[in-house]
Amino acid sequence: MILALDETNVDKAMVIANETAQFLDAIKINWPLVLSGGPEIITRLSDLSDVICDFKVADIPNTVRLIVEGAVSRGASGVIVHAFPGSDSLIAAKEAAGGAEIYAVTEMSHPGGMEFTAKHAEEMALVGIKCNVDGFIAPGTRPDRIRAIRKIAGDKEIMSPGIGTQGGDAMEAIEAGADHVIVGRSIYGSANPREIASELCRRIS
Repeated sequence: MILALDETNVDKAMVIANETAQFLDAIKINWPLVLSGGPEIITRLSDLSDVICDFKVADIPNTVRLIVEGAVSRGASGVIVHAFPGSDSLIAAKEAAGGAEIYAVTEMSHPGGMEFTAKHAEEMALVGIKCNVDGFIAPGTRPDRIRAIRKIAGDKEIMSPGIGTQGGDAMEAIEAGADHVIVGRSIYGSANPREIASELCRRIS
């Protein structure tokens, strides 16, 4: 289980991270927390858990390289990038990552993801395979799409967001082929994040 820590209060985010880290495989952070706490929040959280920077990088190769290098240098163990900019940008991400992992988005988990990304998800997964990314992001809200990406991904890792508040079910996502489920508001927005994380961890195990 991966915690999507999209909290914008830095002090609260650190409390939640400390309370839940023992139940997590990683903490995923996005721009809201980084904009609030600065890039050093990556380093602070990396003392508690692996940190995946969900920056959904989508740019020319040089810009991708600079962003990935910056995240990894601060302690990120993984960076999420978009696949649609093409193979040269994915290759730049892989080269810049060093020992960190690069995860390519194939399809977004929200309803709007069906308008564009879903129509090209398999194509983007194939590009990711060609560029040897370490894993893929497939929507936990649509288990059938996880199954479709798993057929292409082989033994590469699949992480599935949208579990909980967005409507995705952890068990269904894992049964469909996800290696990790990504849970956000259901944990960090609860009155007792530790209790919710512990219960989800127990169910998944």
